[in-house]
Amino acid sequence: MTLFANTQEVLNYERIKTAIQYLSENFKDQPSLDEVAEKVHLSPFHFQRMFTDWAGVSPKKFLKYLTLNHLQEKITEIPNVLAMADEAGLSSQSRVYDLFVTLEAVTPQQYKSSGKGLSIRYGYHVTPFGMCFIAATERGICGMAFVDEAQQRTEYEQFAQKWAFAELIHDPAYTQPLVAQIFIPQQVSKLQQQRLQVLVQGTNFQVKVWEALLKIPLGAVSTYQQITTAIGNPKANRAVGSAVGSNPIAYLIPCHRVIRKEGKLGNYHWGPERKKAIVGWEMAQVEISS
Repeated sequence: MTLFANTQEVLNYERIKTAIQYLSENFKDQPSLDEVAEKVHLSPFHFQRMFTDWAGVSPKKFLKYLTLNHLQEKITEIPNVLAMADEAGLSSQSRVYDLFVTLEAVTPQQYKSSGKGLSIRYGYHVTPFGMCFIAATERGICGMAFVDEAQQRTEYEQFAQKWAFAELIHDPAYTQPLVAQIFIPQQVSKLQQQRLQVLVQGTNFQVKVWEALLKIPLGAVSTYQQITTAIGNPKANRAVGSAVGSNPIAYLIPCHRVIRKEGKLGNYHWGPERKKAIVGWEMAQVEISS
């Protein structure tokens, strides 16, 4: 039995994902609105309205955020932003630019015991980027992943293995307010006072990388090389890449904001098209709110 319903929001996201993929693959041919709408089986009017309701901008303007030139320009901006974050402190930087996320790592003993003594509540919920699995303790959100219906069991089993000795309770009523807080329309000024705590298991190095990711503001992108510099270990590209790929809390620890130095978005644990959707959506929200 499936754990999530076939909601209109999920269907709309699948159409948006298909449209973004088609636009990206055929960008040089400049496909018309009619052509894209046909690919998602909607009239041009309904497709334009659906996409604009989701992103806040038109499909054509959205695609501008994903071009190599635009992403390369964003890359050049980030060193100054990260330097400002170091001077101001992580909390101040997060408060100004993004959801106010603070990170706590479990103790070495709790890491070894795989969550023994913790009660973790989890649920599956609709987001602007499809369904997500989210899990939380009283100490904070400890797991989050985007899931397609076929993947839900795999994501749950991987999470359960990591927290093998914790008590896992299916409680979507507990996790729904967290999802609502995370994915409300990203009007930056309205988010300044919101606080979200995340609880992670990881090595000291992984935690250091995840803390660096939290400094990348909404609507910005960084490179693996810039992250290595930010953590004071400029030769650790491969290790940083591994830590980014091991991120246990999708979206809140924004590994989607790390791209290749040439301006290509690159891979993403939850799918490259989802990464395009998230990065473009975030850039649109910043532009709308500025």
